[in-house]
Amino acid sequence: MRGAGDLRTFLAGRTRFDLLLLIPSAVLTGLLVYAFFKDYDIKPDYKPNIIYVQSWPLDRSDAEIRAQQRIDQAKKKREDAEIARRQKEIQAQFKKYDDALKKYGI
Repeated sequence: MRGAGDLRTFLAGRTRFDLLLLIPSAVLTGLLVYAFFKDYDIKPDYKPNIIYVQSWPLDRSDAEIRAQQRIDQAKKKREDAEIARRQKEIQAQFKKYDDALKKYGI
């Protein structure tokens, strides 16, 4: 309660011009604090890549090996396509921001 009284006494001794400048300065300071808190809440897009090793019998045939390689190759192509799609999305976002900045001459 003492702080509120001190603030009231301090503001009572100010001119009208000082009080009018208090509003935009408080808004600007609040926006900066809000921006820092909003920027701090970024969560990384990290997912651990766990590789499980399969145990294969020693007596499997070449046909079984080739069949498994075709399955693995198809899975790798799908994963590579997903990575390429995500990279293009990110690239498009950066291009949008770059175009917006170029419009302002930056």
